[in-house]
Amino acid sequence: MPTFTALTTLPGKAAAEKLGEAMENLMPEPTGVGVFEIEDGSGLWEVGGYFTEMPDDTALALLSAAMGAKPFVVSELPETDWVAHVKRELSPVAAGRFFVYGSHDADKVPDGVEPLLIEAAMAFGTGHHGTTLGCLRALDRLAAGGFEGRHVVDIGCGTAVLAMAAARIWPAPVLASDIDEVAVEVARSNVAANGLEDRVTCVEAAGFDHPALRSAGPFDLIFANILKGPLIALAPDLAAALRPGGYAILSGILNEQADEVISVYSGFGINLVEREEIVDWTTLTLGRKA
Repeated sequence: MPTFTALTTLPGKAAAEKLGEAMENLMPEPTGVGVFEIEDGSGLWEVGGYFTEMPDDTALALLSAAMGAKPFVVSELPETDWVAHVKRELSPVAAGRFFVYGSHDADKVPDGVEPLLIEAAMAFGTGHHGTTLGCLRALDRLAAGGFEGRHVVDIGCGTAVLAMAAARIWPAPVLASDIDEVAVEVARSNVAANGLEDRVTCVEAAGFDHPALRSAGPFDLIFANILKGPLIALAPDLAAALRPGGYAILSGILNEQADEVISVYSGFGINLVEREEIVDWTTLTLGRKA
């Protein structure tokens, strides 16, 4: 089945969201509409839709003119096996002692590393993004400095790569949670593929709101690789769940957002230990005094 895209740009969030809502009423109806800020400081937003039929050029032209947007660019996408494509494109990632790879690269795992098998799937956390890479590096540095996690949880776990990394190097059981049902299923599949079913438990939960998490705390290491807004909202619960002397590794934070996150967490007695920037993203290691 062919897929068509129609894309345009315009200034301002409110105008972009209004255009996105208007696109949902087009005929033929789009299968999905997205509104995204272009992160280049220009103030422009991209609005686009996916269609299984060629969209109506006249209707698109009228919409763009009415909203002050650039004319829509319509393209037909080639049919692609995206999982196969991802497998071809994603090369293994080394992050300190950890080596993240897909089964198609099993022959490339070197000696002396902690291997983490992650298959291409519908969840975030392959190690290629600066946020996941930063968290793995932060974990490696904590462990190299002599810290040992005895009660560990990965909030917003995605593929569970961070939970599995902790389980690889420490004997204690690890909890992993995600608000998304698909992510939890992907996480469980990855845990099984890595032979860690008896070490990592995956649950569906919003933040710490699950009996397994409440009974296992307080934690001495908490991962939360999500986004700035959810991280700030999570701060009171995370502070309540982090034991004295414990650490939190946070990411999903744009570089310019890091100071705000640091300030919020310091208000709960959880202070900056280390920060690392990888391209546009910052990973924070925060600690609570013993």
